[in-house]
Amino acid sequence: MDMETLFSICNFLPMPLWLLLAFAPRWKWTQILVHSMVIPMALSAVYAFLMFTALTGGQNEGGFGSLADLRAAFMLDEALLAGWIHYLVFDLFVGAWEVRDAQRLKINHWLVVPCLFFTLMGGPVGLLMYFILRWTIAKRFVIGPQKIAQPAES
Repeated sequence: MDMETLFSICNFLPMPLWLLLAFAPRWKWTQILVHSMVIPMALSAVYAFLMFTALTGGQNEGGFGSLADLRAAFMLDEALLAGWIHYLVFDLFVGAWEVRDAQRLKINHWLVVPCLFFTLMGGPVGLLMYFILRWTIAKRFVIGPQKIAQPAES
């Protein structure tokens, strides 16, 4: 399969899941399709294959030691597509977490929808928006239990 076709498929797959998160967060199929992580797992497998191909192909002189090395690393279509899939998978994972966390904290879902949009379009910006919303509405700045359990004394 050529890289353009693979890009189109990988780019499309998360979009219906984002719509489910935004407009039907409690629907049974949202739980099955989004929170089961089937599609993110499939995209992760494609990512792993592309990264392996890019790293073992011997055509790439780039790396992660400098901005110039990073630019060179993403000159290969396989590495560039893998990088894009990285964004798609992690942004979807974060968006799904935002919805579950907001449900747990009883934050009005319609207040979360703009955060989801910005998480899809700008990752960390949407997450920042959600953190601000979470802190403003639920007064929760810590993720997870408020109190950390102390280990039992032996």
